[in-house]
Amino acid sequence: MPPPDRQDEALPRPEAGASVLARLRDRIIRGEYPPGMRLTEDGVAEALAVSRTPVRLALRSLEQEGLLQKSGKRGLVVRAFSSADVLCAVEVRGALEGLAARRLAEAGLPAAVEAALAQAIRDGRAVLAKGHLVGTDIDAWSQLNRTFHGQLVGAAGSPVIAEAIARNNHLPFASADSITLDQTALDREFTKLSLAQAHHELVLDALRRREGARVEALMREHAWVGVRYAELLGR
Repeated sequence: MPPPDRQDEALPRPEAGASVLARLRDRIIRGEYPPGMRLTEDGVAEALAVSRTPVRLALRSLEQEGLLQKSGKRGLVVRAFSSADVLCAVEVRGALEGLAARRLAEAGLPAAVEAALAQAIRDGRAVLAKGHLVGTDIDAWSQLNRTFHGQLVGAAGSPVIAEAIARNNHLPFASADSITLDQTALDREFTKLSLAQAHHELVLDALRRREGARVEALMREHAWVGVRYAELLGR
């Protein structure tokens, strides 16, 4: 049986929640949880030897990412998707975020947005500074990455683009938050995040220079970090 939720587990440590989310996402990607399989809080908690609270949060996140879908009045099942679905969703996100970045560059970068992007970049440097990753870095990267992409899209001044991205985010691996990090190969993932960090820094540079075409191309390329770069690095 899964360990009972104690009162002190009502607010789990961020790294615990991130670890459960990453492990669940990885099991789905690898086919350990095949399409159509029902996932319950109790069953997942028992399989991962964790409490139900981080599992509940992870299942909710995976549903938002499009990897899980509701089945009937209760419960979630693993969603069926093809590699073509994934590639199309990633390409759409790159196009939409690229458009948002180009509009932002052409309009001019507000000081508050520039400061938030710069802080996300400093946070990324801090994660990578020690030359390797540890488990707690997954949550730190997720938070700074969410800030970077959210600030960029939010400052573009287009509800149409923001709504289109939100809809696309419900497709598998479409969201910027759904970058997969294999905790069993953190050396390889360090290389992946180093490349993603370089993209962030180049994007901010292009925004500061008001280079619309350049920043649009960078965001389109950046969208492929979680898919193509994993293949290039031998995942």
